[in-house]
Amino acid sequence: MKKGNVFSRNWAYIFVIVPIALQLMFFYLPMLQGFFYSLTDWTGLTSNYNFVGFNNFKAIVSDPKIIKSVSFTLLFTVGLIVGEVVLGIVIARQLNRKMKGVGFFRTAYFFPAVLSTVTLGLIFKQIFNYGLPQLGEKFGIESLQQNLIANEKTVFFGVLFVALWQGVAMPVVIFLSGLQSIPEDVLEAASIDGATSNQKFWHIEIPYLMPSLSMVFIMALKAGLTAFDLIYALTGGGPSDKTTTLGLLVYNYAFKSNQYGYANAIAVVLFIAIGIISVLQIRLSKRFEV
Repeated sequence: MKKGNVFSRNWAYIFVIVPIALQLMFFYLPMLQGFFYSLTDWTGLTSNYNFVGFNNFKAIVSDPKIIKSVSFTLLFTVGLIVGEVVLGIVIARQLNRKMKGVGFFRTAYFFPAVLSTVTLGLIFKQIFNYGLPQLGEKFGIESLQQNLIANEKTVFFGVLFVALWQGVAMPVVIFLSGLQSIPEDVLEAASIDGATSNQKFWHIEIPYLMPSLSMVFIMALKAGLTAFDLIYALTGGGPSDKTTTLGLLVYNYAFKSNQYGYANAIAVVLFIAIGIISVLQIRLSKRFEV
């Protein structure tokens, strides 16, 4: 058998083997290492470690920082999910209409998605530090005269606003694609039968958008539970650890406290939680798909 014939019949496997190898090397192998180190007291500074079993996981339950971080992370995740779904659908419905300049508006709403999250956090940090307080003083608006992300009462809303400003871009594209997949015949038949706009939205558009809703839900869930770069650049977890997410807490334990084993244990718990919620959500959404 000629070498040329063997290559010509198997060359396609190369395009499959390469990404699989990279995935194994840079994702699955580190993930397995993380599972292993979560059972140790490894500090990350030396190659020495002791096997401690599930002691790291037991410590998570009584860690006050975990409880505080989980509270903010869950609240932030819920706000992100609700905001991305509601704003995404509202904006997508508007962009799905026939109007002048629709291409410009679609580009404008997607623009935040192409910005670096760290860059975005640093920009809005300057806006909150200097821009908004100056506007508040100029127009006499007391609520804007203070730094919103330095105040424990308002920092959550400031962080959520920035996250939604960027995070809603991709859901808009997804929902817009879902709306455009609805057959015109179905909408025309509903109009002929006298269906109102609200009735068409709840009984036609929402069922067709169930796959899109499922995708956006998982994306927002993952973004909220693993939020790190935006929070790190915007608030650093402050003030008084009010905005310390689980992702940032893992970073602090690993790189500031040198508790790599414990940090990996937190990451493992977070990974399992995201997996369980995602599977349940996918199964639930399939029941309502068209």
